Amino acid sequence: MATRLSIFPLPGAVLFPGLQLPLHIFEPRYRALVGDALVRDRRIAMIQPQKPVDGAPLFTVGCVGRIGEIEAMDDGRYNLILEGQSRFRVIRELDVTTAFRQVEAELIEDDENETLSYAQRGGFEAEARKFADRQGYSVDWDSVERLDDQSLINGVSQIAPFDPASKQALLEAENLSVRCELLVQLMQFFGRSDGGEEIMTLQ
Repeated sequence: MATRLSIFPLPGAVLFPGLQLPLHIFEPRYRALVGDALVRDRRIAMIQPQKPVDGAPLFTVGCVGRIGEIEAMDDGRYNLILEGQSRFRVIRELDVTTAFRQVEAELIEDDENETLSYAQRGGFEAEARKFADRQGYSVDWDSVERLDDQSLINGVSQIAPFDPASKQALLEAENLSVRCELLVQLMQFFGRSDGGEEIMTLQ
């Protein structure tokens, strides 16, 4: 079923269901977006533009978030935590008079109970350890091992320092298993040392 969503197009920022995204809202149009969301359903749809320019075409898949914690400042800015609820697929962009863009979209029903095989989980954790070591990241692996599969794979997909196109591919992955396999490939690719050159685009 189609639904109308107000969007926040932000390059390099992806949100996954079940995860949180902190945002600092300062532009007038997005302050208007937050104000509108607060008096309606507290929903904001995060989606990446295909280019980092104003009014650029959108990618087809994003994630709807619900405003959780929020701090309204005296000058009209907001600090807020967006809580991921559901991925969505854009049907079309709407012609609107609001300062912020809106789309007609369909929500994607992901299997919240999907899990990885033991082999997949083990392979992913092994690759993640190698990637973290190569990048010099300090990771609490005991905490990682306690995460469920969804929190682990989606969490790494959201925070990993990959370029916007790679993050988009992770968001668009058909299911958790496919996303896990893609993550492993990306860690292998971005984790390569290339003569000391910086090959990762930090978001």
